[in-house]
Amino acid sequence: MRLNTNKVHDFVSEEKIFSNRDAASKYVKALYEKTGKGNDFLGWVQLPSAIDEKEISAIEDVASFFKNNKTEIVVVVGIGGSYLGSKATLEALSDNFWQMKNSNCPKVVFAGQNISEDYLYELLELLDTHSYGIVVISKSGTTTEPAVAFRLLKAHLETKIGKTAARESIVAITDKQRGALRTLATQEGYRTFVIPDDVGGRYSVLTPVGLLPIAIAGFDIRQLLQGAQDMQKATGPDIPFEENLAAIYAATRYELYKAGKTAEILCGYHPKLLYVTEWWKQLYGESEGKENKGIFPAGVTLTADLHSMGQYIQEGLRNIFETVISVERTAHKIRIPEDPANLDTLNFLSGKRIDEVNKMAELGTMLAHVDGGVPNIRIEIPAINEYNLGNLFYFFEIACGISGYLLGVNPFDQPGVEAYKKNMFALLDKPGYEEESKKVKARI
Repeated sequence: MRLNTNKVHDFVSEEKIFSNRDAASKYVKALYEKTGKGNDFLGWVQLPSAIDEKEISAIEDVASFFKNNKTEIVVVVGIGGSYLGSKATLEALSDNFWQMKNSNCPKVVFAGQNISEDYLYELLELLDTHSYGIVVISKSGTTTEPAVAFRLLKAHLETKIGKTAARESIVAITDKQRGALRTLATQEGYRTFVIPDDVGGRYSVLTPVGLLPIAIAGFDIRQLLQGAQDMQKATGPDIPFEENLAAIYAATRYELYKAGKTAEILCGYHPKLLYVTEWWKQLYGESEGKENKGIFPAGVTLTADLHSMGQYIQEGLRNIFETVISVERTAHKIRIPEDPANLDTLNFLSGKRIDEVNKMAELGTMLAHVDGGVPNIRIEIPAINEYNLGNLFYFFEIACGISGYLLGVNPFDQPGVEAYKKNMFALLDKPGYEEESKKVKARI
């Protein structure tokens, strides 16, 4: 993986970025030594090299169970960090049209990431005619969205195949000792994996939370972990600032923020990276957005969004900068044919690969946006595969920790997340919310 910040230096100088050398290096050390804010949630920092063979094998064994049992669908129930990491990986690695094609492995779908009645109805309708299993992910087991979805799915599966068979087809990823889901899993005898106490949801893609769904879908979690391990080595406290890509990325973002660039747009020129952007948005939004501080994380898929959001990026409010994930190699090759009529006037492209056109669109857009006042950070990966995604996930995670510390916030809590829940529970007349219910309903 490579990081290019050359198209930032017209807006903030390299000297200013490198003035953060000592602070960024100090914060990398603080992450490893667990001396900074939120230090009780830093289990993810050394996770790629700390995960043991026994756990990896156990994850692979469960994936083999579903495959050998000819399970057609596995429903992964979770929200936020409990689903976005695996969703991002599956979307990036899968065939674009996997829904329409046969596979030797179960098709992984998601539930509990919304409270849409139509979504759940249509999912249950699908599951009526397919064999399926469930992976439910929640530390507490009481988070509304996944808890509601799991209640429905559990009842549906037990009715369909019986309680005994259902127990074999349900896996819980939850707290080691406490919580409603842990209690239920123990009572029912579900196979379980543990969400480490010191790893928050948005940093959990390299725990069983992300690894199990990825393995079930048939992808190589060992390569994913290897990519993360190598990035861990490349961004550790022993790496000088000048060579530490994560520290440089964090320092660059910080200087742009100080210069009034308060929104970052993550751009990908491959539609398979859409959910990598969604994962990144949660990681940075939930980690930095507090105490009235933080860079607003947004995302676009290009070139499609050049025909929608492109106008704003080019000429809108100049508080934005871009970070582009550039992919060096595609998995397939297609060349543009010659057309004798040339009615579309595109014969000048004849013989060129589609990816060459895409690359030139990428470079042309970068130059246009920089000319329009939008700084550009470029992250280059060789190809979209398990190893490079592991690289990318860990890079963004460690850079996020450094970024939060540079901003002066705790990057590992999320106090604002509870605000909507209190109002929702009051409006639903949850026991214990009687007084709050009166107040909230009076405001509507």
